[in-house]
Amino acid sequence: MEKFSFEVIKQDKKSGARAGILHTPHGDIETPIYMPVGTQATVKGILPKDLKDIGAQIILSNTYHLYMRPGDELVAKAGGLHKFMNWDRPILTDSGGFQVFSLAKLNDIKDEGVKFHSHIDGSVHLITPEKAIDIENNLGADIIMAFDQCSEYGATYAQSEKAMYRTLGWLDRCYKRHNNPEQALFPIVQGNVFNDLRLKSLKETVPYAKHGIAIGGLSVGEPKPIMYNVLDELLPHYPTHIPRYLMGVGSPDCLIEGVLRGIDMFDCVLATRIARNGTALTSRGRIVVRNGKYKEDFTPLDPECDCYCCRNYTKAYLRHLVNVGEMAGSMLLSMHNTYFLLSMIKKIRNAILNDSLEDFAKEFYEKYGTDKNF
Repeated sequence: MEKFSFEVIKQDKKSGARAGILHTPHGDIETPIYMPVGTQATVKGILPKDLKDIGAQIILSNTYHLYMRPGDELVAKAGGLHKFMNWDRPILTDSGGFQVFSLAKLNDIKDEGVKFHSHIDGSVHLITPEKAIDIENNLGADIIMAFDQCSEYGATYAQSEKAMYRTLGWLDRCYKRHNNPEQALFPIVQGNVFNDLRLKSLKETVPYAKHGIAIGGLSVGEPKPIMYNVLDELLPHYPTHIPRYLMGVGSPDCLIEGVLRGIDMFDCVLATRIARNGTALTSRGRIVVRNGKYKEDFTPLDPECDCYCCRNYTKAYLRHLVNVGEMAGSMLLSMHNTYFLLSMIKKIRNAILNDSLEDFAKEFYEKYGTDKNF
């Protein structure tokens, strides 16, 4: 019996948006979906039971960080990530490629793989496509990503082309190494902001895309209109029978714009990262609760939100927690922000099912203005 399958329930009549269900060994995932990021085998500031309460269907963990600490072999001895972190719903692990290129103190990228110095202690490591798959097999997530090279925004055409072709070569090696039917391996489309490279990458990647396909190397510094242009170019050429995952993207406006362009899966550290800085996502835009104007504001963060934080606490209290450095402030804001995005993506899905996505998007932008700025 097939461990993974995807079905499209409804397609929006005017855009690429679609609602579906992704079936995995650890449960079904209703798409489009936002995936909270649990880099170190935990979503910062939110307990697993609370993640379930606020509607998280799947979470993402980071291969590079877990390889460095505590080590993928230790996680395997613990029974895999699900048992190690006590999470019985689906998990996705990225390949670690982006972190190798962005966090390592020094790295040497060759066709063989990437030799790098740990950002923790400077120790030298080599990750090849085969090694990346071995690590992800040990971690045991439901969905794993192929090892890829992400070229930075501003890279030349020649640099982007070289990284794209290297990613394709690594992809073939990843698929030859992977042999665990309990894990779905997603290939990653690269090509920077050059549409012809993106289309070439997609065409060459599709034969490997059995269970899903990912778009990497976006939201790495380029203006949003450029990202949307790339997604517009790719939309007519995706396979229709598998989910599409836009990696590292998850601001409220990008959820809408991505869904309109046929994306089914998103992840982003935004929700918990800005929470630790005292910032909340609300139906009226961002609120920086540490600001003095909220000192005597005894209203909830968001009158339209029914999360635990908004039902029980005021801006004044949250401002107090943040300004005195109490961890409860970051925890409450992290829970609220994550709930906000999970709730929003659920509303987007319902709008697709009810043929009202255009109205939903219009109402959303009317609240924030026309600049779509988060």
